[in-house]
Amino acid sequence: MSEIVQAVYENGKLRPLQPLKLRERQMVRIHVLQDEPVPGKPEDEIDEVIQKLIAAGLMRAHPERDAIPPDPLSAEERKELADRLGRAPGKSASEMVIEDRGEW
Repeated sequence: MSEIVQAVYENGKLRPLQPLKLRERQMVRIHVLQDEPVPGKPEDEIDEVIQKLIAAGLMRAHPERDAIPPDPLSAEERKELADRLGRAPGKSASEMVIEDRGEW
């Protein structure tokens, strides 16, 4: 499901003006619609297209503020994965980070 949110472009990055219902590091696709008038396109026409997309169920006008997408793993699955990773042979993550940093 898509949703429409306003964002500001600052320092080479888009910053949403309201919270997004996304999990950390979740991949998204962005379709940029400029808020400023487009030459030859009345703003009413752009709003009309957006309203049609919302009516067709292809976009949501406003995200539900309290709804957070479910975690793709259950608590039991996360624990099992953590246990398996903890038993994996080889170096610990901290050892690899220290090794990767090299000499100070």
